Order: sequence, then structure tokens, then C-alpha cells
Amino acid sequence: LERRKRVFVPIQGEIPSPLNPPSGCTFHPRCPHAMPRCREEVPPLEAIAPGHWSACHLNHTAA
Repeated sequence: LERRKRVFVPIQGEIPSPLNPPSGCTFHPRCPHAMPRCREEVPPLEAIAPGHWSACHLNHTAA
């Protein structure tokens, strides 16, 4: 059987300190799609598909 290969692209930037995390979404300093809301509000963790969870304010935006 042929297996699908997945390529994971690492997020650029430094991993934030767990002792001094950034405000809002912990990924906003490294996210290329971050918006002002991301710096202020922690996004809720939501099921976006069976077995797949995401915490991102962009989950509900139109593509």
C-alpha cells in the first residue's frame, strides 16, 4: 500500500517561554496571519473535524 507523505513546515521564530507566555494566543508572535485580536484574546479550543482540534480566531473566517 502506498502511504501518503506529509510535509510539516516548522513555524518560524522562537518558542515562547512557558514561564512568561505572550498575551492572547501563544502563537501570535510567530503566526503570519496574526491580527490585533490575537494579541488580546486567547482563542477557544474547538473541534474542527472528528479527532482534530484547533484554537485559532481564524477557524470561522471564510477562506
